[in-house]
Amino acid sequence: MLVYQDLLTGDELLSDSFPYKEIQNGILWEVEGKFQWVVTGSVDIDIGANPSAEGAGEEEGVDDQSVKVVDIVDTFRLQEQPPFDKRQFVVFIKKYIKLLTPKLDGEKAIEFKKNIEGATKFLLSQLSDLQFFVGESMNDDSTLVFAYYKDGAINPTFLYFGHGLKEVKC
Repeated sequence: MLVYQDLLTGDELLSDSFPYKEIQNGILWEVEGKFQWVVTGSVDIDIGANPSAEGAGEEEGVDDQSVKVVDIVDTFRLQEQPPFDKRQFVVFIKKYIKLLTPKLDGEKAIEFKKNIEGATKFLLSQLSDLQFFVGESMNDDSTLVFAYYKDGAINPTFLYFGHGLKEVKC
């Protein structure tokens, strides 16, 4: 199994269990998320006993709850962040480029610098529809993960900066 960690913080953000498609000249990875139901709390196991004979009433028992979550957010414990306005987003991108570029080898750094402007314009065009997430550490200098709903979609699409991820074998 391959896990993709944030190159800046080491947070796990994605795995090969979620196939991606490269867009914007490979700068962004597009991944389809899915809603799923997750049971939280304790689980009531029926062992065949008769609760009324054992003195248990209808009100007694285990209070299970199921919650609908997005698989990627739940699996990688992504933390949602407040939305950015255009100015805040541009400030973030400039800082991100400054932090990430030194961590990339020569060819990847050149490719990143060459294509980040197009990816930024794409993200800015979607800005009002984006949700923003960071990894579990919630580090201010981490890679952002973006989510939005394509036209008519019921499941979110996630966008990752491919150059900001490091592949780790587990």
